[in-house]
Amino acid sequence: MATQYSISCKELVEIVTDYLEGALSPAERSRFEAHIDACDGCSSYLEQMRKTIRMMGKLTEDAVRPDAKAALVAAFRTWKRDTPA
Repeated sequence: MATQYSISCKELVEIVTDYLEGALSPAERSRFEAHIDACDGCSSYLEQMRKTIRMMGKLTEDAVRPDAKAALVAAFRTWKRDTPA
């Protein structure tokens, strides 16, 4: 359970991109890093995100097969609609 000084795993997932882009305030960054230090699952998630970003940086649009691109577009088109509120 998150206190006013900590964040939950769900909150961390929601702000991980901001963290990686350096867009968090110093206080938010400290709370994020404290959570990462204490949570193996979120620490692993952060590392997976970093690896994904490194790999995606090497991927060009032309390298993605048309059927794979269509599947990704379809998945993202329905992602928000299919996600519970």
